[in-house]
Amino acid sequence: MPRNMTVAYLAAIVSRDLKPALFIEANFTSGPVYIWSGFGPITWNGQVWTGLGSLVGVSTIEEASAVSAKGITLSLSGIDVTLLTGILDEFQLGLPAVVSLGLFDATGVTLIASPVTSFAGRMDQPTLDVSGTKATISVNCESRLVDMNTSVERRYTDEDQQLDYPGDLGMSFVNGIQETQIYWGRTPSSKNNI
Repeated sequence: MPRNMTVAYLAAIVSRDLKPALFIEANFTSGPVYIWSGFGPITWNGQVWTGLGSLVGVSTIEEASAVSAKGITLSLSGIDVTLLTGILDEFQLGLPAVVSLGLFDATGVTLIASPVTSFAGRMDQPTLDVSGTKATISVNCESRLVDMNTSVERRYTDEDQQLDYPGDLGMSFVNGIQETQIYWGRTPSSKNNI
């Protein structure tokens, strides 16, 4: 159970009449876009979220018992083809995307406080599907755990140490000891003892 789940949210999850809503925050070069799976605007978390209804789609959010990077796909359909170039100009690889699951109370009008973050990751390459005058954009989002598969090119050198700790002298002698022969205990008395 997430630590920030309120009592009202937990009660709504276990109730027989579940009224969910997805909140998607996607960042672009001009700033974040806030959309949700319902209709009309709604205010939550200090932002006004635009309701797109069935035009917005989110693939299944998976979890596994082992530590692994699971991604999702966000899709937006019914886009006017003339707006595609403007949308694609705003896109940049690696910007954050967050999907939160919100629940409404029994009336279906009031959003229960503190929707839970279901996925947080970074956006990958978008895919376009154009048919006639309308288009669908799908964006794969990768979990930050995918960075575990990337090798880290770090070395035990002074240059590398200066990247993290400028002015530190801890690695400044590494190059000088590379070919140095160190004797533990007594120094040999002749070259034959080496």
